[in-house]
Amino acid sequence: MAEGPEFVIVAGLSGAGRSTAANALEDVGWFVIDNLPPHLIGDVADMVARPGARLRRVALVAGTREYREDLVTAITQLRERNASVRVVYLDAPADVLVRRYDDTRRRHPLHTGDLPAVDPPEEPSGAEPVADSVLDAIELERELLADVRETADVVIDTGDLNVHELRDRVRDEFRASGDEPQMRTAIMSFGYKHGVPREADLVFDCRFLPNPHWVAELRPYTGLHPGVREWVLGQPATGTFLEHLMPLLDALLPSYRTEGKSYLTIALGCTGGRHRSVAIAEEVTRLLAEQGHDLHCRHRDIAR
Repeated sequence: MAEGPEFVIVAGLSGAGRSTAANALEDVGWFVIDNLPPHLIGDVADMVARPGARLRRVALVAGTREYREDLVTAITQLRERNASVRVVYLDAPADVLVRRYDDTRRRHPLHTGDLPAVDPPEEPSGAEPVADSVLDAIELERELLADVRETADVVIDTGDLNVHELRDRVRDEFRASGDEPQMRTAIMSFGYKHGVPREADLVFDCRFLPNPHWVAELRPYTGLHPGVREWVLGQPATGTFLEHLMPLLDALLPSYRTEGKSYLTIALGCTGGRHRSVAIAEEVTRLLAEQGHDLHCRHRDIAR
């Protein structure tokens, strides 16, 4: 007997990447309906469940203006129909969202700023609340979506992700089961003075290693430079660290894969994120690649 239809509900803060997530879902075969009011979710489910219906994987993207309607109730009702439903919630810190709105010069859906200086008509009862600043609008939306976030199956913090990384994350999470690759592992370096990456699953501190920053001829370069790399990897403490780290990862990665995790982020940090963590991240990536792992390496703070 054919399996029933699958649904993904894409929700989250404005500016956190809903459009990028929707495009990624289309890339892996989902039929995407954008800005669908929650009261219509049941109608879509009825349509997909009809005999002969060809749509089997449907992604519904909830827009901000519809959050006043009870999205949580709609999700609950869809699950009560024994439908396969997953909710993905996209989040990001307020300062990141403010910067994104500044960069794009778009207005937040709940922000009244820069509206024409005329007396607005009286709002009807139940109208969408609005805020006087972008920051207030973000916090208002976060409050409106608190219950939606609680019901989410997957929460993705996009604060440290670029468009390509978010697209890869969504593709890996929601591609068809028959198409799923092995677990995708991201290795990243970072600087503690810039904050620990929010998306990191495993964090390893490299600040105990000797610092090439204090070697005058190496200071101008990064951990990608052969001289810096050889200096860092040549330290006895580095050898000891890798001798313990790699067996640990050898034990952990298969277990994460067995538990169904499709995306794992391993973060290695030093003080500034330019020397030690970069060299170690590159070496860990090389060693894991030799074992056949699907890897992506990036250096968050190397240019700071």
